This record gives sequence, C-alpha cells and structure tokens, in this order.
Amino acid sequence: MSEPLLEQLVDSLRCLPGVGPKSAQRMAFHLLQRNREGGKRLSQLLSLSMDRISHCKVCRDFTEAEICRTCSDTTREQETLCIVESPSDLAALEKATSYRGLYFVLHGKLSPLDGISPEMLGVDVLCDRFDHGTVTEVILATNSTVEGEATAHYVGELARARNLSVMRIAHGVPLGGELEYVDSGTLSHAFAGRTRI
Repeated sequence: MSEPLLEQLVDSLRCLPGVGPKSAQRMAFHLLQRNREGGKRLSQLLSLSMDRISHCKVCRDFTEAEICRTCSDTTREQETLCIVESPSDLAALEKATSYRGLYFVLHGKLSPLDGISPEMLGVDVLCDRFDHGTVTEVILATNSTVEGEATAHYVGELARARNLSVMRIAHGVPLGGELEYVDSGTLSHAFAGRTRI
C-alpha cells in the first residue's frame, strides 16, 4: 500500500534546507488549511522553474536564457571578473555594492573530504574564460571559511599563472561567515576594501 498523500507532501517539503519534520508538517497544513491557491501556484512555478531554469554558459549563474542578463550587458566592465561560490553570493554583491564587472559562479567550494573537486566547480570553464576572454583582473569573493580560503587560493594561482591581476575582498566579512547572511554595510565595506594577494 502506498504512503498517504499528506505524508508524501510533508516528506517532499523536507528537501528544503533547514526544514525538519515539524516545519514541513506546519507548511503542509498551512497550505491545505489556508492557502490552497498559493499551494497550486507554488506547485506550478516549481515545476516550471525546474524545467526552464539552468546555468548561464558563460558565468554559470541561474538563468532561463543561454546567456544571463549580466553577461549580456555590454555596459558592464568586461575586464573585471568576480568569483563567487553561489548565486546567492552574486545577488548579495549586486545588491550591496557598486560593482559593475562580470561574475563567475562556482556553485560550491573545494572540499576534498566531501569529494568536491575543481572539475565540479567549473574550473575548466573558468580557465577557458581566463585564456580566451578580456579578463585582466580577478576578484576573489569566496566565503571566509577554510574551504572558501582554499578555493580562493587555488583560483588565484590559476589566474596568476596567466598573468592576471588577482585581488581578494577585504575581511570585513566575519571569519566563518557566509556572504548571503552578512549585512549590506559590512559587505559593501569589505568589497570596497579588497586587497591584492
């Protein structure tokens, strides 16, 4: 006999980060009791998003198009490339700083213990961009964690080997902190105070 639909719904909500059994149950009950229309819309948009949103072939950010808006924007500084760990880090920088260059999204950080290798971070795509693009300056904006620092060092070495200028954002971001959770003032200050490494 198959699992009841309500239990399947609660279980499926647990795939979201930070959502345990109780939170998932609360969400399911809320949608069923008070917001069935919202639940239907959420269902439709989730399905549509899973089918249509992929990665920009240039920067690897999320986009519906082959090349995202940022990469397509010819008014941005084509010679400056900011390396971030996640799309949420990119969004935080866009909101809090006046940066007008381009980005590259790693979708993670080097972590041999977790089996995350350079290939999984799109380093081959990044190196191709270093070799065949207009980039002259690389800004490393990975998180101030051990893995983030190791990733910044690794990518910095790849860029320096190609005679590119390499900078690291200042450490106004707390050690162990994640960019998406840092307040705008601290993030803006850290980005403005980036230093050459």
